[in-house]
Amino acid sequence: MNKIAQSVRLWFAPQRIREEGATPDYRFSLANERTFLAWIRTALALIGGGFAVDQFLPELAWGVRAGLALGLLAAGVLCALRAVNHWVRCERAMRRGEDLPVSRFPTLLGIVVAVVAVAMVVVVLFGWEGR
Repeated sequence: MNKIAQSVRLWFAPQRIREEGATPDYRFSLANERTFLAWIRTALALIGGGFAVDQFLPELAWGVRAGLALGLLAAGVLCALRAVNHWVRCERAMRRGEDLPVSRFPTLLGIVVAVVAVAMVVVVLFGWEGR
């Protein structure tokens, strides 16, 4: 079974993580959970921002509004999915006594948010009314 499928299965059966390695100090597991919750809050904020752009900027050209909204919504979905995956990977690494996993996802998320933010700054400064 490949690693991705195994990791996704653990999303729905987290008790199986206990079968690996030793139980880490509970403070580390709780810190991992707080990090998960922070990622979920970020995902919710991105999703809310996507809906806000769509609902509260009707004067924008449809393509611009939809592009900005979909960019934020997609970032929110990816962030939520990544939160679960990161939680599982970190919990497994702690139980195995391994280094915590590294990820390029924060960089990707930061770039997506920055691009959408720059596009929104352009819209605010110069307008982009639908015709």
